Amino acid sequence: MDSLQNHFLIAMPSLNDTFFERSLIYICEHDAKGAMGLMVNRPIGLGVQELLTQLELADDAMLHPALQSQVLVGGPVNPERGFVLHSAQPHWSNSDTVSEALMLTTSRDILAALCTAKAPDNFLVILGYAGWSRNQLEQELADNAWLTLPATEELLFHTPVEERWEKATHSLGFNAWQMSGDVGHA
Repeated sequence: MDSLQNHFLIAMPSLNDTFFERSLIYICEHDAKGAMGLMVNRPIGLGVQELLTQLELADDAMLHPALQSQVLVGGPVNPERGFVLHSAQPHWSNSDTVSEALMLTTSRDILAALCTAKAPDNFLVILGYAGWSRNQLEQELADNAWLTLPATEELLFHTPVEERWEKATHSLGFNAWQMSGDVGHA
């Protein structure tokens, strides 16, 4: 299977009543060893501004518009580990290029810059991640647990969080809730 890096996974109805119900996951890495992705449509209930204030990286009085966004739950693995998925800006510590336009950074220096002019144009702050061992994701795809879609910055950064899953399914030309949750092959 080709790499799904820089693609979305769209949860199918068969994942109903699971951690990944109605989730949209951005795949950051996918190779022979497995896959790593970040759920990009589930707020944790904490604003980015609040998080930065708790970490003593921002002042409560700051009103930078981008800081009004929500911190997201990235997945069930290492929920205390933070990630910033952002527009390409290569001068951060501990950054990996995910695509020509996107980077993933895990260092504190980018968090400190989010309320300054050095902040990336677009960013998501995410805690935790979703991980798959070797061939696990491929098996889940074969079991019809996920649909895939090439990632777009429009869906990732410019679509309200609560609309991302539905807009992703609609971009494929249908509403996933109209599909059966039963698995089968023709």
